[in-house]
Amino acid sequence: MSTAQSLAPRALDLLETLVGFDTTSRLSNLALVEWVEAYLDRHGVPHRRVPNADGTKSNLLATVGPAIPGGVVLSGHTDVVPVDGQPWSSDPFKVTLRDGRLYGRGTCDMKGFLALSLAAIPDLTAAELKAPVHLAFSYDEEVGCLGAPDMIKVIATELPKPALVVVGEPTNMEAVRGHKGISTFKVTVTGHEAHSSQTQLGASAVMAAVKLMGELNALAERLEREADPASPFTPKHATLTIGMVQGGTAGNILARECWFLFDLRCQAGQDPDAILADFYASARTMDADLKARFAEAGVVIERRSNTPALAPEDDGPAEVFARRLTGDNGPARVVAFATEAGQFQGAGFSTVICGPGSIDQAHQPDEFVEVTQMERGAAFMARLVDWARSGE
Repeated sequence: MSTAQSLAPRALDLLETLVGFDTTSRLSNLALVEWVEAYLDRHGVPHRRVPNADGTKSNLLATVGPAIPGGVVLSGHTDVVPVDGQPWSSDPFKVTLRDGRLYGRGTCDMKGFLALSLAAIPDLTAAELKAPVHLAFSYDEEVGCLGAPDMIKVIATELPKPALVVVGEPTNMEAVRGHKGISTFKVTVTGHEAHSSQTQLGASAVMAAVKLMGELNALAERLEREADPASPFTPKHATLTIGMVQGGTAGNILARECWFLFDLRCQAGQDPDAILADFYASARTMDADLKARFAEAGVVIERRSNTPALAPEDDGPAEVFARRLTGDNGPARVVAFATEAGQFQGAGFSTVICGPGSIDQAHQPDEFVEVTQMERGAAFMARLVDWARSGE
């Protein structure tokens, strides 16, 4: 039996175990981390945690092979998005096989890649490797790529420098060289409560927030009009969307508070703060006007995340590597969604995105990865073992 043929069923078994851990971002991922640590211990693979500030979540870093420069980092996140309110046909935290598809939360985004990486461990440890293979499993990717930076700092400062990074987000096992960055914000408007018939006695936070949201909507439309026809992205322009709004207590009360969340997604070379400069100015003016009437009122803008774009790298070592191992001879590709790849690139690593499954299934009810995608991923990992063994 070939390495790929033996690796694939191991990966499917591991996927079932990993999906069984509910690692929705609002929860801890430590139970999954502990299980992976025990798995690595059984194979004699050293590992270390890079936890968050309060120790409730952790990144996990492991290395197989010699402690020398070069080698590859296999990067993936352990957290998943919520299933709340989604009409699933089966238990989202149990892998269900139907018609060649493996259903379950995280099967494609991105526990499928984690399972493949772990499935390669027995083959890697059995070989005399000439190049190291590092596993870098993060937390809180789904809420702004918040966990990876601390782990990336450890990789950059405490390990012999790896040659490249493969971030296994779902790309149908095709090499992707670029992605947009994402900046997310929470805007909180505080007003002053009063009876809705006595507008002179209060200030409606909702009415004020609507003005700010109107400015953002106009900005989103302008960005679309000003799209660069030569942009490789779909859509070609920077996108701005308001995802959540909440405010007020009753229809006949001037609202004391209203908050909303929005995100801005830009390609490399576009400065989110420059794009939002006029909006910031409007918010400052509104803040001053509200405070002039009521001391407790005002506007607060909180940046929740600022994930950098992945800039396309011509003939980048990571993309060359991924294409070699997948046999991918297709065109250059970029994606609109953000990943931790831009963070690795920002730390000086050549980085590519390549993993099983399609982003079209990510975050959806009845999320799935096709068995054939896992088999392609197993072939990738088998070639990775051969590469690490030869060092070429």
